[in-house]
Amino acid sequence: MEKLIMSSSPHLNGKKRTQNIMLDVIIALAPAMIAGVIFFGIRAAVLIVTCVTACVLSEFLSRKIMKRDNTAWDLSAVVTGVLLALNLPVSLNPLMAAFGSVIAIVVVKQMFGGIGMNFVNPALTARIVLVNSFPADMTKWTQPFSYGADMVTTATPLQMLSSNVDALSSASGGELVELPSYLTLFLGNIGGCIGETSALALLLGFVYLLARQIIHPVIPVVYISTVAGLSFLFGRDPLFDILTGGLLIGAIFMATDYTTCPMFIGGKVIFAFGCGALTMLIRQFGSMNEGVSYAIVIMNILVPLIERYVKPKTFGQKKIVKRKQNKAKEGVK
Repeated sequence: MEKLIMSSSPHLNGKKRTQNIMLDVIIALAPAMIAGVIFFGIRAAVLIVTCVTACVLSEFLSRKIMKRDNTAWDLSAVVTGVLLALNLPVSLNPLMAAFGSVIAIVVVKQMFGGIGMNFVNPALTARIVLVNSFPADMTKWTQPFSYGADMVTTATPLQMLSSNVDALSSASGGELVELPSYLTLFLGNIGGCIGETSALALLLGFVYLLARQIIHPVIPVVYISTVAGLSFLFGRDPLFDILTGGLLIGAIFMATDYTTCPMFIGGKVIFAFGCGALTMLIRQFGSMNEGVSYAIVIMNILVPLIERYVKPKTFGQKKIVKRKQNKAKEGVK
């Protein structure tokens, strides 16, 4: 006699599992990892390996200590480690990177129940903790192709733009810095975090994720479009704002995180618009040149509120409510 299994929703349908999805994300991140190693050398690979190892060990040990089923092999910790490493400057001490990895897995993820339970993106939250804990180290940028002991510090394109704005607005004037060309920005031969500089590598990952139907295009498209629109309204260069900073890696890989973004299309649009608006408000009016990390984490916190107002009504709910209202009126009479 065939046994029927009864369980509560949601029900799995299809061949996609957590491990398969995470493997696709890792493959999509491969071009950015390769570009990071090409531009910044072996230290980039060391940071990536350090973050991945620390994340997997943190997940394995924390699940053991908490006496929960171990999820260290579902590749989600690997994805968190890669994303964190790609959002770090190559000159960062590996011990600091390992500290950020422990924060991402143990504090942000496991203390809230593990995969699917965290309410903010682990990698971005860990990056924010590192920025506030080690501000000097987290804002020290290395010029591409200056490997080993010959490392040369440089400014990011957003810092260059900010310094030019300051120079033009100051009464005494100042020396203007030549900004990188669009082609240079697109290829990634600029200062910045390991995985954020090459727009080409990130867009290749985006195409792969879309082809594999891992993410929905609405969040990246609305996010980037909002940044472009507000950049134009603020009198900035929209294409420059799109190709610089962590916008592309944030819009493609961070804002689309299944756990921390809305489920419904309407919610995704509101969420992405909020991310874009906050990013540009921080870039234009804030003391920081970049605002992607803070924008996405703030909108992560607002996701439950967004879902509350965009959640579709249950089929037949209107009729049930109307019937109850009619009965209440009859009772009053």
